[in-house]
Amino acid sequence: MDISQIINELGEDRELYFNAIAPPIIQTSNFRFNKVDELRSAFADEMSTYLYSRGLNPTVDILRKKLAALDGAEDALVFNNGAAAIFAAVLANVKAGDHIVSVQKPYTWVQRMFDVILPRFNVTTTYVDGRKTENYVEATKPNTTFFYLESPNSWSLELQDIEAIASFAKAKNITTLIDNSYCTPLYQQPISLGIDMAMQTATKYIGGHSDTLGGVISGSKSMIKKIFDSEYLNIGSGIQPFNAWLLIRGLRTLPARLERINRTTQKVVEFVKAHPAVSSIIYPFDESFGQYELAKKQMKEAPGLFSFYLKATSRQQVVTFCESLQHIQMAVSWGGHESLLMPRCAGITNEEFKPDIPDHQMIRMYVGLEEPEYLISDLEQALKKAFS
Repeated sequence: MDISQIINELGEDRELYFNAIAPPIIQTSNFRFNKVDELRSAFADEMSTYLYSRGLNPTVDILRKKLAALDGAEDALVFNNGAAAIFAAVLANVKAGDHIVSVQKPYTWVQRMFDVILPRFNVTTTYVDGRKTENYVEATKPNTTFFYLESPNSWSLELQDIEAIASFAKAKNITTLIDNSYCTPLYQQPISLGIDMAMQTATKYIGGHSDTLGGVISGSKSMIKKIFDSEYLNIGSGIQPFNAWLLIRGLRTLPARLERINRTTQKVVEFVKAHPAVSSIIYPFDESFGQYELAKKQMKEAPGLFSFYLKATSRQQVVTFCESLQHIQMAVSWGGHESLLMPRCAGITNEEFKPDIPDHQMIRMYVGLEEPEYLISDLEQALKKAFS
C-alpha cells in the first residue's frame, strides 16, 4: 500500500462521521449495546467490537491501522508511552524461569524491567554487545525465550544485524522485539527482516510536536491479540483518544518532516565533525561509523539524532558549551520540531569528571526543523565560548 494512502486514507471511513476530513475524537469511556447477546459476545472477545475504551476505541483504531500498515505488520497496539509498550510486549512473552538476551545498555526503563522487576519472577537477562551477532548466539541458553534489540540505540547508535539475529531466533523458537524509534518504519522495516515485534516511541517522530506521549507495538495478529487479551487490558496502559488523535495529526506530515530533518542533519554533522573542539562524531551514515556498511544495508536514512565527543578537559567546559546555546534547547527526548541537546555528563559531578572517559565528553544532539545555518551558528558561538 502506498505511504500516502496509509497516512491520509487508511482507516478513515469519513462517511461515518459526516465526511469530516479530520477524524473525530471519540471521547467516550464505554459503548451502548442493543442486544444482550451482542454484549455477551463482547465480553467473550473484547477485541471483536467496541465495549470499553480501555480496550478498543474508534479514534485509536484509525491510528492502529495506519501504524501497522507502515510497519508492514498485520496489526498494532498503541500505548500511553514507549516504556509501557515494551513492558507489555515482554511480559506477555516470558514466564518464570525464562532467560532473555538483550543488547547492552538498553533504554533506561527497559534495563530497570530486566534488572529489578523480572528477577522477582526468576526471569534472568544477559546483556551482550549487539554489534556481533555471535554474541546473541553464544549467550543463548536452553531456557532463552526472548531477544531484545535496539538498532540503532539512542546514544552510541550501535546497530545489530537484524536479519541475522531474527533468523537465528526463529530457528530456536525465540521471540524477538526491536526498538525502531530511531528510524521509524519509513527508514527501517524490522518486520520484513524477520523480527516478531517492532516497537517505536510515538512520542518522538510520529507525534512530531513534543505535545503527547505514545508507544507502538506491531506484529502478527496472533501476537497482538495475545498482548491485548492480557497485558494491554490488565495493565490499562492503552493510549487515550485525544492523544491518539494528536498522533494521527503528526503522521500527516511525517514524511515531509523526516525529509527536511535528514537534509539538515547532514549539514550540521559536517560542521560538527570538522570543528577543532570536537574529537569525533557518531552518525550511522557517516563513513567513519564503524558499522557504516550495515547501516546502509538495513536503513534507508539516518535522521535527526547523532552524538559527538568534545575535547573537554573539564566538566565545566561541557557545561559552558551547553549553557551558552541560545536556540538549541537542553532536554531528554527527541523527534519533535525543535532541536535538542543533552550532555552525558549531566549525571555526574565536577569531581567525578574524567577527560579520559569518552562518555564524560559525549553530547547527543537532535536536529529539528530549523534552518541548518541557524543551528550551525548557535553551535559555533557556544563552542567558541567553551573552548576559546
